[in-house]
Amino acid sequence: MSRIKVAVAGAGLIAQLEHIPNLLFLKSRYEVIGVADPSAKTRTLIQERHGLRTYPSVEELLATRPDAVVIAAPDSYHAEIAGTALDAGIHVFCEKPLSLSVADIDDLIRRRDASRRVLQVGYMKRWDPSYELLLEEVDGLGDRLRFIAVEVNDPDSWPFSQHQEFFRADDVPRALAEENKARLVRQVERAIGAGVDDAAILGYAESYASSMIHDLNVVMGLLERMNISNYRPISGSIFCGGRGTGAVMAINGSQAIAQLSHVVVPKLANYQERISLFFDDRRFELVFPSPYLNHFPTRLTSFKSDGMKLSQTEQRNGFQEPFVRELVGFWDAIVSGAKVRNTAEHARRDIAMVSSFAKLALGRA
Repeated sequence: MSRIKVAVAGAGLIAQLEHIPNLLFLKSRYEVIGVADPSAKTRTLIQERHGLRTYPSVEELLATRPDAVVIAAPDSYHAEIAGTALDAGIHVFCEKPLSLSVADIDDLIRRRDASRRVLQVGYMKRWDPSYELLLEEVDGLGDRLRFIAVEVNDPDSWPFSQHQEFFRADDVPRALAEENKARLVRQVERAIGAGVDDAAILGYAESYASSMIHDLNVVMGLLERMNISNYRPISGSIFCGGRGTGAVMAINGSQAIAQLSHVVVPKLANYQERISLFFDDRRFELVFPSPYLNHFPTRLTSFKSDGMKLSQTEQRNGFQEPFVRELVGFWDAIVSGAKVRNTAEHARRDIAMVSSFAKLALGRA
């Protein structure tokens, strides 16, 4: 079995709770040769907790010549780091969003093709066993679809990360924090037009492009399985100062709609992410746990009728972790040439849709 030398760019929440422990767990496939983070306190934590070598910059990390890099840096740096790595002949696994704009992803697709390296996006829900089971259930039901509803209330990570001893850095240089904010503003303006206010920046970069995009990607995968390719955005909304967003898509003309919503509930220690699909004779409900909780299976419930006889069935498809499975898939794509499940093309389609929702919300469609 081929073992890949992998580096991790960024050691914040998702790297501490998922990617670094999971890469170490997959030790027959990966050798973690380094982690980069600008926080000295975070680097010390990673050294003491995992015994890994750390670097203050991504440039120093990539200079170690890893076979692959997992990008878990702030969103505004995703495209830049991915492009640099691809140009250096390094395979890339990048957390979503791959970029905040279509133009940047088009550039990454060109660089991926030129380098002949794997570029996979971190849509871990596509690796959820219950999602895979739902794909089987909806296969062939495209002409019977009526409605899709997505509802997410999100307190952020605090109720689900404290017990895992997540460390939030407080020593990142101020200039670097300001640079990140300035980059976000420029990238959001590039995606939806200049002159955006703080609420629009927060709504686009956080709620739409970093959170709702997961559910949008799931919906797109389900539509693809149902052989539905006719969909278009018809409305968007940014509310609660950018801490909430909504969107509506038309499916197959006027056959059905998909309605998506995401709202931050900062003082409620409850997370719910529910995707419901309604057909003429059945309904499916997929309820995800917080992404920071491991070994909590996603619940898939189906409702079907035989005349007046209603049945409700809860299905389970194992206890495998999507975050682990996506890294196994990345390894398979590199070593065996397996098909990449979450491609840059998927990410391009998703961010294009997100941009359309935001433009509709701001009256710029």
